[in-house]
Amino acid sequence: MRIALIHALKHSIQPIESTFARLWPETRLMNLLDDSLSADLARDGRLTDAMTERFLALGRYVVSTGADAILFTCSAFGPCIEAVARAHAPMPVLKPNEAMIEQAARSGHRVGLLSTFPPTLVSMPPEFPASIELVPKLAEGALAALDRGDRAQHDRLVVEASNDLRDCDVIALAQYSMAPAARAVEQASGRPVLTTPDSAVLKLKQMLC
Repeated sequence: MRIALIHALKHSIQPIESTFARLWPETRLMNLLDDSLSADLARDGRLTDAMTERFLALGRYVVSTGADAILFTCSAFGPCIEAVARAHAPMPVLKPNEAMIEQAARSGHRVGLLSTFPPTLVSMPPEFPASIELVPKLAEGALAALDRGDRAQHDRLVVEASNDLRDCDVIALAQYSMAPAARAVEQASGRPVLTTPDSAVLKLKQMLC
C-alpha cells in the first residue's frame, strides 16, 4: 500500500512518519513538500483559485506515481484539498484534520482547538459539526520557535496555551507538527488530547484494509 503525504510545512514530516511507523508500519510512504504554500497563504490572507490549482497539480503528480491514497498534512487548506478529492474520487483523499474532527465530535460537546498557525483558526472551525462548542486558541510564537529549530520552546508555548482550555471536554491539536507535545499538553491540562496524525492514520487503515 502506497500512501502519498503532501506537506506545506517541513515540520509535519517527522510526526506523521513516526505515527505510520507505530500504527501502520506495512505502508510505503511518499513525501511531497512545498513549503511555499504556507508562506503564500500567510502573505495573501485567503485561499485563491491559483492556490487550488497548485493543489490539483500536486494531486495529479502523486496519482501518476501510483499512490493508493493521499493524506494532506497542511490544516489551513480545506477547500483546496476537497477539490483534489473530487478530482480523484473514489481514491481516498484525506484532509489532515477530518479524522480528528470526527473523533473530537464523539468525545465531547466542548472542544478546545489549539493551533500554532493563525490561518488554521479561520479555515478549520467550519469543518466541525454545528453541535460542537469550539474554543479556538493560538499558541503564539510556537511556530516561529519551531522554524528556528527550538522544539523545546515550541512545546512550552503549546503547553502554556493549553492552560486556557482546561474547561473543555477534549483538546484537539490542529497541526501535525504539534503532535510531539500531546503528552505534555495532556498532563498540563488534565484533558484528553487528540492529534491529527494518530486519527488520520487509523482512519486510512480502516478505509484501505
